[in-house]
Amino acid sequence: MTVSRDPAAGALSGLRVVDASTLFAGPMAAMHLGDMGADVVKVEHPDRPDPSRNHGAAKDGVNLWWKTLGRNKRTVTANLGSPGGREVFLALAEQADVVIENFRPGTLERWGLGYEELSARNPRLVLARVSGFGQVGPYRTRPGFGTLAEAMSGFAAMTGEPDGPPTLPPFGLADGVASLATAFAVMVALQSRERTGHGQVVDMAIIEPILAMLGPQITRWDQLRTVQPRTGNRSANNAPRNTYRTRDGQWVAVSTSAQSIAERVMRLVGRPELIDEPWFARGADRAAHADVLDDAVGSWIAQRTREEVVTAFEKAQAAVAPIYDAQDIVADPQFQALGTLHEIEDPELGPMLMQGPLFRLSGADGVIRFTGRPHGADTEAVLEELGFSAERVAALREEGSV
Repeated sequence: MTVSRDPAAGALSGLRVVDASTLFAGPMAAMHLGDMGADVVKVEHPDRPDPSRNHGAAKDGVNLWWKTLGRNKRTVTANLGSPGGREVFLALAEQADVVIENFRPGTLERWGLGYEELSARNPRLVLARVSGFGQVGPYRTRPGFGTLAEAMSGFAAMTGEPDGPPTLPPFGLADGVASLATAFAVMVALQSRERTGHGQVVDMAIIEPILAMLGPQITRWDQLRTVQPRTGNRSANNAPRNTYRTRDGQWVAVSTSAQSIAERVMRLVGRPELIDEPWFARGADRAAHADVLDDAVGSWIAQRTREEVVTAFEKAQAAVAPIYDAQDIVADPQFQALGTLHEIEDPELGPMLMQGPLFRLSGADGVIRFTGRPHGADTEAVLEELGFSAERVAALREEGSV
């Protein structure tokens, strides 16, 4: 396990990010940047905090999702629709490198905070605009959530059992994918700024990144006029590929994307004669005989414990993985070796374990400096850094602007 370290170690130390987004793609993108050392300031409405603060499980009345999503972010409050809140936001943007927002298109403009106004104060600013459907088009003003992207991208249509309904993921998959795409887009825009000297607008539609992750479905439709059917845990491109129950009631997943791996699996489970079948030489042909292959693999696995199965597959150099829940992940030696899980001291709940940054760097590793902070906890400190006097901050509070 890894604990927080000096923030100066972060590769993005010195980068200033304003996170004015909510639920979930924008805030997660800002989290990724913060993990790499960026100074992230989270802006929330004084009376309407980010809904993620009340999303999912809580302990002693303290939300746990926010502790991860809000990590490495200082929190301030500002009502952007008020003159005072606009003043605060302009001051934040003037000293920022990046602003991330996910209001419905046109909202910032209505408040006098569109890119024209922001870039007039800070021509080097990168404004990342994250919305369900993008900044243009007939759907641009519709409410947009990850669930809608999972539906419209083709993900739900190809997920689930063949005779069952389209299936949605039990977590924010499209938002998570969009958060990675947004962080990447921000870094591309910043690199462009190094060459041109000017910032620009990133238009991130949540419906698009997950579409890109789903393979050549568009090209397939264009060229063949066919769509990928629902196949459950099976694959249309190779077999055996499925989840299998072990003798001790656990589950494992097997993949045979490579021909050599498929052959090793058949030898391991005592069915080497299947390798000589004419259909075994191609993944798609094996997939057409998935019933035969699943029976061979599944019956062998069902006679052994999960530990026995994993050990035998490893010895045969075949691809298998136990199907984990969170308890298994915490105990797994590979995650421990990677330093995937970080134990952070939280002021409200004490030592707290969470997944860490997405990758490691040899020269400037990611850092969790602190967990998600209370609503508006850093308002005075941040505004003081921006040059606001104590009297001005008090006046802004009195009028409800912060």
